[in-house]
Amino acid sequence: MTYLIYQVDAFTDRVFGGNPAAVMPLDKWLPDATMQALAAENNLSETAFLVPLPEQDDADFHIRWFTPGTEVPLCGHATLASAWVIFNKLGWPKDSIRFASKSGPLGVRQDSTGWLVLDFPNLAFDQQQTPAIIRQALETVPDTAYFVPNDTNYMIVLDSEAAVRAAQPELRKLKELGNQGLIVTAKGDHCDFVSRYFAPGAGIDEDPVTGSIHSVLVPYWAEQLGKTKLDARQVSKRGGVLRCELQGNRVAIAGQAAFYMEGSIQL
Repeated sequence: MTYLIYQVDAFTDRVFGGNPAAVMPLDKWLPDATMQALAAENNLSETAFLVPLPEQDDADFHIRWFTPGTEVPLCGHATLASAWVIFNKLGWPKDSIRFASKSGPLGVRQDSTGWLVLDFPNLAFDQQQTPAIIRQALETVPDTAYFVPNDTNYMIVLDSEAAVRAAQPELRKLKELGNQGLIVTAKGDHCDFVSRYFAPGAGIDEDPVTGSIHSVLVPYWAEQLGKTKLDARQVSKRGGVLRCELQGNRVAIAGQAAFYMEGSIQL
């Protein structure tokens, strides 16, 4: 069988920026082991798989996301890349898309400027003592961390953007968190907040731009800064730009996308 595959750089307006994601539209699901093997072969932080839901009233596509090592419950950049493919390669006639996912209903729309706006959940987080693994993996971390139970992540808040940029966690130690990742964030110098994201236990040493972590970053920084509209930067080597808005129990996360490649896979 021949399957189409696309690669799109998300949260950027240029190729080789942002976060690359593979997108594979399917007529029906492949076996989980096959999708996991495809994601490992692609060796990108995420591969998204889509199946249309023509007879379902509340969703247009079912979406699933796989890192090279595991399936994850939520992914922003691969959802944005998938929407770009649906709008630009699959002839989608509407200006919005509804996805069914393991994290519930998600939406993507195109705004008047051409940016793609993700409709994601507002994720709750619990304050707790910073785990010993994180303290051992990264110097000068605060005593308090935040755990995001619905996205299997920890978040720590540093004193400055410079500290976030300079962070060099010991990835072998951080891998002991298993499927859990680490968000590192601080108030931005030229934007509202910055972040980086590390998930070596899921096969991602550092993710270039991670849309899904903004489901917790936005409500956190909205409370800290006293505003609901926030400009964000993920300050990885590739870097990414996100326009965010807290909308009650939902978070709007907007970004651009740059098309890189399309091809086919033989299975």
